[in-house]
Amino acid sequence: MWKTIVRRVLVMIPQLFVLSMLIFIMAKFMPGDPFTGLITPETDPNRIEELRQASGFYDPWYVQYWHWISNAFHGDFGDSYSFKVSVASLIGERGLNTLWLSLLSVILVYLIAIPLGVLAGRYQNSLLDKSVVLYSFISYAVPTFVLSLIFLFIFGYQFTWFPTSGTVDVKYDPGTFGYYWSKIYHLLLPAITYALLGTTGVIQYLRSEIIDAKTQDYVKTARSKGIPMRKVYSRHIFRNSLLPIAAFLGFTITGLLGGSVFIETIFGYPGMGQLFIQAISARDYSVITTLVLLFGFLTLLGSLLSDIIMSIVDPRIRID
Repeated sequence: MWKTIVRRVLVMIPQLFVLSMLIFIMAKFMPGDPFTGLITPETDPNRIEELRQASGFYDPWYVQYWHWISNAFHGDFGDSYSFKVSVASLIGERGLNTLWLSLLSVILVYLIAIPLGVLAGRYQNSLLDKSVVLYSFISYAVPTFVLSLIFLFIFGYQFTWFPTSGTVDVKYDPGTFGYYWSKIYHLLLPAITYALLGTTGVIQYLRSEIIDAKTQDYVKTARSKGIPMRKVYSRHIFRNSLLPIAAFLGFTITGLLGGSVFIETIFGYPGMGQLFIQAISARDYSVITTLVLLFGFLTLLGSLLSDIIMSIVDPRIRID
């Protein structure tokens, strides 16, 4: 398996190269330039022109691309002109916040989706099954920003059960119990909202797997031997149906890391999703291109991670 993983990683290199070139070219077609966001009524036009000259803005596109990608390869993604810090340190700080939000959301997704999917599949066409299917349809149909605004208004402003922005209460000192509890407390509402919207695929897939497994020959054989249906479900149907769900884990994690734009913006949570919106508003090209490249890398990594997880939980499968 290790040889296959190395081969897949080597294949990712040209994929990332093509992706980086597309990102750079598309960024060049965006209106303005990296210094447009610095322009104010008091800005000296000559100063902006000096910055453009110093950054190589007027160099041929391939020269600019090589300069950008070679620096990125060494971990230098430039500086953010709107946040006045290096892009690497900015994304490192915001990325850690998004990582915690994503991990809690993934845990909640599986805690909610697995029981509902199992019950819906076992009691097919029952009132419980129809209720779960209705819930999954509603969660799929409701836009992310709509549910986020509803939850923020009800639980954040009306009942004041949860904080409405930030990652931690400033009254707690770092390293204390109150500090870490405050961070978890600030995560709960956006994570619950995100999890409720992310359970649809897992529920529907698990329900379909269980319904299909009930018709398989090994289930009929087990029943013909007099094995109680409860043991058939626990030892055969549930176990085999849960295996494909493990393959979703890689895509789920990377999807949450890159798809939290609405959640973080509405809940005022300073992660990479909110940073992406802020960078677009400020026309901060260095941050935008780096984030898009990072999201693309996470997508490729999620595909590889899912294959690896699937091959581990099911030894019959070998990734190619």
